[in-house]
This record gives sequence, structure tokens and C-alpha cells, in this order.
Amino acid sequence: MPTKQNHKGADYWTKRISDQEMPALCSTVRDLEKLAKDDVSSLSLLGRSVMHDNALTSRILRVANSAIYNKGISHVSTVSRAAVVLGFDTIRNICLTARLLSSLLDNRNLSDSVFQRLLRLMGQSFHAAMIARMMVNDRDESLREEVFIATLLYRIGESAFWSTGGEFVDALDQKLLQTPEQKDQLAVIRAELGASFNQLNQGIARSWGLGELLQNALNNPDERMPEIRCIFLADKISESISQPDKDPVGFQKRLQQAADLLGISVEELNLRLVHCNKVTHKLAVDYGAKEMLEYIPNTEKIFQQLDSPEEETVCRQPDETVQLAKLRELTGFAINKTDFNQIMQTALEGIFNGVGVDRCGVLLLSPNRKSLQPRVVFGDDAQTMKSNFVIELTDSKSVFSTCIQQKQPQWKAQTGTAQLVPQMGGDSAEHLPKEGFLIAPLMVESKVLGVFYADRHASARRFQQTDFDAFTHFSQLANVCFNLSMK
Repeated sequence: MPTKQNHKGADYWTKRISDQEMPALCSTVRDLEKLAKDDVSSLSLLGRSVMHDNALTSRILRVANSAIYNKGISHVSTVSRAAVVLGFDTIRNICLTARLLSSLLDNRNLSDSVFQRLLRLMGQSFHAAMIARMMVNDRDESLREEVFIATLLYRIGESAFWSTGGEFVDALDQKLLQTPEQKDQLAVIRAELGASFNQLNQGIARSWGLGELLQNALNNPDERMPEIRCIFLADKISESISQPDKDPVGFQKRLQQAADLLGISVEELNLRLVHCNKVTHKLAVDYGAKEMLEYIPNTEKIFQQLDSPEEETVCRQPDETVQLAKLRELTGFAINKTDFNQIMQTALEGIFNGVGVDRCGVLLLSPNRKSLQPRVVFGDDAQTMKSNFVIELTDSKSVFSTCIQQKQPQWKAQTGTAQLVPQMGGDSAEHLPKEGFLIAPLMVESKVLGVFYADRHASARRFQQTDFDAFTHFSQLANVCFNLSMK
């Protein structure tokens, strides 16, 4: 294993990924790119490049016969026949996509956390590629395919990095999980790799000869050329659909920009995106990449939630059956090492539906440990809470500071001196609910990374001792699981 000092720079990582970690994929991609130069002699070479892999050939033929490509044409049973019927560029890109997905997603030597990160990234990239293809639907087939591949490969360096696995990759993954702010995550990545992921994307695209359009899109993302603009916007829209609460204002801005580019209304664009999403799900299955589906959210539901964010408050009562079920799940995680995010999700589900609260979440300490910022939030007004809920630790005697210093759960019956400071717009600071709230330290070994938080803000109910005991039980068992997951 190279020393940490050697993990520096895009050139180092480009060479390592190409020569040591993924030489087979690198070679295949380069060969497929070269084949585009000569259709006639390339057909037999194309067949030979996949014929030894029955599973890959099967995926390629499934996609070639899918509704998106085979529009009423007779069924094709060989790759060479598919190339004749659909066109060489189309079948070459289907081969490239199938090979890329199988190489990255069939890698089972990754930790669960890194594999989930890779799935999320690939699902987002695949969805973006389909959105970009939809946005150039009125252009000729060869350009549509070129835009599709360029968008699919827009984050190829980042995807390839995570797929390499190993101690260094696992350590970076854990550091990013403990760093909630995106700008802080970018700084961590640059410090550890000696480069940004975008520089690595550029390095891989250049080294692997991944087409002029992709390289232009990576090097000049602000270029006004329609195809490059489509690639950039499709990538951003896909990212927003996968995390709609992260930046709803930015999401609407990207939708408007895409609608303007296509000369249609935002309403019409949304309808096209909903249809594109359904086709994307079907095509992911045809490519044998079902694992990505949970990271390609239902766009129609996302838009419905954005259109009607106000929901009637549900007064959740304590439910011991739910508590027991979720505690059993956490106990299972303690026996079998489980992903950090899965532990956090299960604990919050237990608190939310089992303890019976209006909202709850995990707030992580900022790098300077002077504020708590939301990482995951459940419940009423979750979107606003996730955007604005920042606890400034200015008072060393506040209940939050006490919780962190003493590493003990706290039950605040009345509002303390800590305030919720809006991050976006507005001058007035909201105060913590007067009915009180519960907090408990989120710890790995002896270090506090943040806190679990719960309140009954919407229903204005007060907590009882049994509620505090159950909340404490969930937080403590989750911390046991976090410790084991890090070892």
C-alpha cells in the first residue's frame, strides 16, 4: 500500500486507476472508442470484444430489443445484427454502457458504505444520461448517443475512484460521512487526493480517449454550446432529484434553465422528466443494474412533494411494537457490521415512529466544533428544518454544549439559550420549541460527532420519562453500532 504522501494529484490517481485498479475496463473503453472510426471493419471486432462474456452479451441484446431502441423492429439475437439494425454508434454505446455498469457495479470487494456511495453515484449518472438524451431528442441519433455517453461518463473519475476500494478509499468515505457541509467535503477530498474529483474526471477522460464532447464538457462546463449545456444541466437536475431537499431553490433554477434551453414551459419539462424517469427505471433493469433503482427516485413523487410541501400534522403516539422492531434491527447491526447511514436511518425511524415525535434528526458538529448542522431530518417541516436548523454553540452552559461535554443525553423541558439560526434569508432567529426537546450524543468510540435530536414542536405535546428513556435507548444502541461499523 503506497504511503499517504503518494496519494497526491490527478495524474497519480489517473495512472493508478488505469494501470492497476481497472486496466480491463480502461482497455475495453479505449478499444470501443477506437472502433467508432471505421464501421465496416469494426463490426467483427465489436462482436469479438463481448462474445466471450455471455452475461454481458445478454444485457446488450436485452437493451437493443428494449422499447427505447427497438421501435417496432424485429427482434435481434446477435450483437452484429443489432449493429446493422440500430446503427453502429448506437450498439457501440450500448456495449460501452453495459461494460461500464458491469465493471463498476459487480465489484463486491467494497465495504458496504463505499458500495452504497458508488451505487448512488452511478444511479445519478445513469439518470442524468437519460435526461440529457431526452433534452436532445429532436437531434439525430448519433448526437443523442454521443450526449448520452458523455453525460454517463461525466463523473467517471469519481466513480472509478470509489470502485477501487481498499483502506484509503474506506477512510475517505468515513471522513466524508462525518463532514456534513459540501464545501467542507470538497476540501477533505482535495487534501486527501491532492486533486478534486473534477480534475480526476478530466484526467480519466483524457487518458482513456473518451471523446471530444465529454472532454469539452468537463473542461468548459459554462460553454454555451447546446450539447454541453444539456450535459451540465442534466447532471445538476439528476443530482437535485436525488436530493430534492438539499437546495430546492437551486433545483427550480436548473429546471427553468433547462426549459428555457428547450424553448418549453417548466410544466412541460416536468412532464418530460417524469416520462424520462419511468423509461430510465426500465432501462436500468434491462442493463442488469437493478441495484441502482433505489438511487433513481420517482420523479413524479418528488414533484408532487415540492408542489405541496404542507402536510397535515400527524400526532404520533409512542408505539412499543415499533420500538422493539427497530431495536432488534439495531441489535442485528451490532452483530453484523453495517453501514453508518443505515444505522442512523434505523435509529431515527425508531425514534420517529416508536417514541412518537413530530420531528427528529441527526445534527453533526461542524469541523471547528462551534455549531451543529442537520445531516438527516425526519418529520413535520423537515425540509425547512434541514435548510435552517443550525445550533450555534456560543454558550458553554447551554444544554447542547452540556450534552457534548458530558457525553450524556439531555431532556430540556423548556427552551434554553441556544437558537436556531436560519442559513438562507430572513433576519429573525427561530427559538427552540417551548414544550422542550430531547438530545443525546452521537459518538464513535469516545469522540462526539454530533447529537440525536427530537421534539414535538407541531403538536405542542410534552415529553414523559418513558419517552426520554426510549429515546436514550435508541441513541445508546446506535452508538454501539457506530463503534462496531468503524472497526
